[in-house]
Amino acid sequence: MAQITGDWQRELAPEFSKPYYKDLFLFVREEYRNRTIYPPPQDLFNALHLTPLSKVKVVILGQDPYHNVHQAHGLCFSVPEDQTQIPPSLQNIFRELHDDVGCRIPQHGCLKKWAEQGVLLLNTVLTVRAHEPNSHRGHGWEYFTDAILEAVNRQDRPVVYMLWGTPAQSKAPMLTNPRHLILRAPHPSPLSAYRGFFGCAHFSRCNEFLTAHGETPIDWQI
Repeated sequence: MAQITGDWQRELAPEFSKPYYKDLFLFVREEYRNRTIYPPPQDLFNALHLTPLSKVKVVILGQDPYHNVHQAHGLCFSVPEDQTQIPPSLQNIFRELHDDVGCRIPQHGCLKKWAEQGVLLLNTVLTVRAHEPNSHRGHGWEYFTDAILEAVNRQDRPVVYMLWGTPAQSKAPMLTNPRHLILRAPHPSPLSAYRGFFGCAHFSRCNEFLTAHGETPIDWQI
Protein backbone atom coordinates (compact mmCIF):
# COMPACT_ATOMS: atom_id res chain seq x y z
CA MET A 1 0.00 0.00 0.00
CA ALA A 2 1.02 3.63 -0.37
CA GLN A 3 3.06 5.20 2.41
CA ILE A 4 1.53 7.48 5.03
CA THR A 5 3.74 10.42 5.97
CA GLY A 6 3.78 13.44 8.28
CA ASP A 7 1.77 13.75 11.46
CA TRP A 8 -0.68 11.04 10.39
CA GLN A 9 2.21 8.56 10.23
CA ARG A 10 3.22 9.38 13.79
CA GLU A 11 -0.35 9.23 15.06
CA LEU A 12 -1.28 5.99 13.29
CA ALA A 13 2.02 4.13 13.82
CA PRO A 14 0.57 1.88 16.57
CA GLU A 15 -1.97 0.53 14.07
CA PHE A 16 0.71 -0.83 11.75
CA SER A 17 1.82 -3.46 14.29
CA LYS A 18 -1.67 -4.75 15.08
CA PRO A 19 -2.77 -8.15 13.73
CA TYR A 20 -5.73 -6.71 11.81
CA TYR A 21 -3.46 -4.34 9.88
CA LYS A 22 -1.13 -7.14 8.82
CA ASP A 23 -4.12 -9.11 7.51
CA LEU A 24 -5.51 -6.00 5.82
CA PHE A 25 -2.18 -5.23 4.17
CA LEU A 26 -1.88 -8.75 2.77
CA PHE A 27 -5.49 -8.76 1.58
CA VAL A 28 -5.23 -5.40 -0.18
CA ARG A 29 -1.88 -6.28 -1.76
CA GLU A 30 -3.31 -9.47 -3.23
CA GLU A 31 -6.43 -7.68 -4.43
CA TYR A 32 -4.35 -5.09 -6.31
CA ARG A 33 -2.26 -7.86 -7.84
CA ASN A 34 -5.16 -10.00 -9.02
CA ARG A 35 -8.14 -7.72 -9.59
CA THR A 36 -9.05 -4.22 -10.68
CA ILE A 37 -9.18 -2.19 -7.47
CA TYR A 38 -10.10 1.45 -6.92
CA PRO A 39 -8.67 3.93 -6.18
CA PRO A 40 -5.28 3.49 -7.86
CA PRO A 41 -2.71 2.57 -5.20
CA GLN A 42 -0.93 5.92 -5.40
CA ASP A 43 -4.21 7.64 -4.47
CA LEU A 44 -5.13 5.34 -1.60
CA PHE A 45 -4.28 7.76 1.22
CA ASN A 46 -4.95 11.05 -0.57
CA ALA A 47 -7.33 12.16 2.18
CA LEU A 48 -4.46 11.97 4.68
CA HIS A 49 -1.83 13.39 2.34
CA LEU A 50 -3.91 16.44 1.43
CA THR A 51 -5.26 17.09 4.94
CA PRO A 52 -2.66 16.70 7.70
CA LEU A 53 -4.06 15.92 11.14
CA SER A 54 -2.88 19.29 12.45
CA LYS A 55 -4.97 21.05 9.78
CA VAL A 56 -8.27 19.13 10.12
CA LYS A 57 -11.22 21.49 10.63
CA VAL A 58 -14.02 19.41 9.13
CA VAL A 59 -14.60 15.69 8.64
CA ILE A 60 -16.98 14.39 5.96
CA LEU A 61 -17.50 10.62 6.07
CA GLY A 62 -18.28 8.44 3.08
CA GLN A 63 -18.70 4.65 2.93
CA ASP A 64 -16.42 3.11 0.30
CA PRO A 65 -14.88 4.48 -2.91
CA TYR A 66 -16.66 4.85 -6.22
CA HIS A 67 -16.43 1.51 -8.03
CA ASN A 68 -16.54 2.68 -11.66
CA VAL A 69 -13.52 3.46 -13.81
CA HIS A 70 -11.67 6.78 -13.34
CA GLN A 71 -13.84 7.97 -10.46
CA ALA A 72 -12.26 7.09 -7.10
CA HIS A 73 -9.13 9.05 -6.18
CA GLY A 74 -8.92 8.75 -2.42
CA LEU A 75 -11.33 11.53 -1.38
CA CYS A 76 -14.88 10.62 -0.42
CA PHE A 77 -17.60 11.90 -2.78
CA SER A 78 -14.93 13.44 -5.07
CA VAL A 79 -13.96 12.52 -8.63
CA PRO A 80 -10.89 13.69 -10.59
CA GLU A 81 -11.21 17.06 -12.27
CA ASP A 82 -11.07 15.58 -15.78
CA GLN A 83 -14.23 13.58 -15.10
CA THR A 84 -17.16 15.63 -16.37
CA GLN A 85 -19.70 13.01 -15.21
CA ILE A 86 -20.55 14.09 -11.65
CA PRO A 87 -22.03 11.26 -9.52
CA PRO A 88 -25.60 11.75 -8.31
CA SER A 89 -24.74 12.12 -4.60
CA LEU A 90 -22.19 14.80 -5.42
CA GLN A 91 -24.72 16.58 -7.64
CA ASN A 92 -27.00 16.71 -4.61
CA ILE A 93 -24.18 18.03 -2.41
CA PHE A 94 -23.59 20.82 -4.93
CA ARG A 95 -27.32 21.58 -5.02
CA GLU A 96 -27.41 21.92 -1.22
CA LEU A 97 -24.29 24.11 -1.33
CA HIS A 98 -26.02 26.38 -3.83
CA ASP A 99 -29.18 26.61 -1.75
CA ASP A 100 -27.34 26.95 1.57
CA VAL A 101 -24.42 29.31 0.86
CA GLY A 102 -24.97 30.39 -2.75
CA CYS A 103 -22.14 28.43 -4.39
CA ARG A 104 -22.27 28.16 -8.17
CA ILE A 105 -22.78 24.62 -9.47
CA PRO A 106 -19.28 23.63 -10.68
CA GLN A 107 -18.39 21.96 -13.96
CA HIS A 108 -16.37 19.18 -12.30
CA GLY A 109 -16.50 17.14 -9.10
CA CYS A 110 -12.95 17.34 -7.73
CA LEU A 111 -13.03 18.31 -4.04
CA LYS A 112 -9.28 18.68 -3.62
CA LYS A 113 -9.76 22.38 -2.82
CA TRP A 114 -11.77 21.40 0.26
CA ALA A 115 -9.15 18.89 1.40
CA GLU A 116 -6.39 21.49 1.15
CA GLN A 117 -8.39 23.81 3.44
CA GLY A 118 -8.72 21.20 6.18
CA VAL A 119 -11.75 19.13 5.14
CA LEU A 120 -10.88 15.48 5.76
CA LEU A 121 -12.77 13.59 3.04
CA LEU A 122 -12.64 10.11 4.57
CA ASN A 123 -14.29 6.90 3.45
CA THR A 124 -14.74 4.31 6.19
CA VAL A 125 -13.46 1.65 3.73
CA LEU A 126 -10.62 2.83 1.50
CA THR A 127 -10.64 0.31 -1.38
CA VAL A 128 -13.19 -1.50 -3.53
CA ARG A 129 -13.27 -3.98 -6.42
CA ALA A 130 -14.32 -2.58 -9.77
CA HIS A 131 -18.11 -2.62 -10.14
CA GLU A 132 -18.58 -4.38 -6.75
CA PRO A 133 -19.71 -1.86 -4.12
CA ASN A 134 -18.88 -2.77 -0.51
CA SER A 135 -16.65 -5.62 -1.70
CA HIS A 136 -13.86 -4.67 0.74
CA ARG A 137 -16.11 -4.12 3.72
CA GLY A 138 -15.24 -6.23 6.76
CA HIS A 139 -11.57 -6.79 5.92
CA GLY A 140 -10.08 -4.37 8.44
CA TRP A 141 -10.37 -0.91 6.95
CA GLU A 142 -13.05 -0.03 9.50
CA TYR A 143 -10.57 -0.50 12.38
CA PHE A 144 -8.05 1.73 10.62
CA THR A 145 -10.46 4.53 9.79
CA ASP A 146 -11.85 4.37 13.34
CA ALA A 147 -8.28 5.05 14.51
CA ILE A 148 -8.23 8.09 12.22
CA LEU A 149 -11.49 9.36 13.72
CA GLU A 150 -10.18 8.74 17.24
CA ALA A 151 -7.08 10.78 16.42
CA VAL A 152 -9.23 13.68 15.26
CA ASN A 153 -11.43 13.33 18.35
CA ARG A 154 -8.35 13.92 20.51
CA GLN A 155 -7.54 17.26 18.90
CA ASP A 156 -8.01 20.15 21.30
CA ARG A 157 -9.49 22.61 18.82
CA PRO A 158 -12.82 23.15 17.04
CA VAL A 159 -13.68 20.43 14.50
CA VAL A 160 -16.96 19.87 12.66
CA TYR A 161 -18.19 16.40 11.65
CA MET A 162 -20.76 16.05 8.88
CA LEU A 163 -22.36 12.63 9.30
CA TRP A 164 -24.61 11.88 6.35
CA GLY A 165 -26.63 8.67 6.51
CA THR A 166 -26.87 5.84 9.03
CA PRO A 167 -23.38 4.29 8.50
CA ALA A 168 -21.66 7.64 9.08
CA GLN A 169 -23.88 8.43 12.06
CA SER A 170 -22.96 5.11 13.65
CA LYS A 171 -19.54 6.67 14.34
CA ALA A 172 -21.03 9.42 16.52
CA PRO A 173 -20.55 7.56 19.86
CA MET A 174 -16.77 7.69 19.47
CA LEU A 175 -16.82 11.45 18.85
CA THR A 176 -16.82 12.61 22.45
CA ASN A 177 -14.78 15.83 22.38
CA PRO A 178 -16.92 18.68 23.78
CA ARG A 179 -15.02 21.22 21.64
CA HIS A 180 -16.28 19.56 18.47
CA LEU A 181 -19.60 19.90 16.60
CA ILE A 182 -21.49 16.91 15.18
CA LEU A 183 -23.96 17.55 12.36
CA ARG A 184 -26.28 14.77 11.20
CA ALA A 185 -28.42 14.47 8.07
CA PRO A 186 -29.68 11.79 5.66
CA HIS A 187 -27.27 10.67 2.96
CA PRO A 188 -27.16 12.86 -0.18
CA SER A 189 -27.91 9.94 -2.50
CA PRO A 190 -31.01 10.27 -4.71
CA LEU A 191 -32.71 7.66 -2.51
CA SER A 192 -32.56 9.77 0.64
CA ALA A 193 -31.59 13.38 -0.13
CA TYR A 194 -35.24 14.52 -0.02
CA ARG A 195 -35.62 13.09 3.49
CA GLY A 196 -33.65 15.88 5.06
CA PHE A 197 -30.30 16.30 3.37
CA PHE A 198 -31.72 19.10 1.26
CA GLY A 199 -32.20 21.98 3.66
CA CYS A 200 -29.84 20.66 6.35
CA ALA A 201 -27.65 23.80 5.98
CA HIS A 202 -24.56 21.93 7.16
CA PHE A 203 -22.17 24.10 5.17
CA SER A 204 -23.33 27.39 6.65
CA ARG A 205 -23.65 25.88 10.13
CA CYS A 206 -20.10 24.57 9.84
CA ASN A 207 -18.71 27.96 8.90
CA GLU A 208 -20.69 29.73 11.60
CA PHE A 209 -19.20 27.36 14.18
CA LEU A 210 -15.65 27.75 12.89
CA THR A 211 -15.94 31.54 12.78
CA ALA A 212 -17.43 31.71 16.27
CA HIS A 213 -14.44 29.76 17.57
CA GLY A 214 -11.79 31.87 15.88
CA GLU A 215 -11.13 29.59 12.89
CA THR A 216 -11.08 30.58 9.22
CA PRO A 217 -14.25 29.32 7.52
CA ILE A 218 -14.13 26.96 4.55
CA ASP A 219 -14.45 28.40 1.04
CA TRP A 220 -16.89 25.83 -0.33
CA GLN A 221 -16.90 27.12 -3.91
CA ILE A 222 -15.38 24.55 -6.28
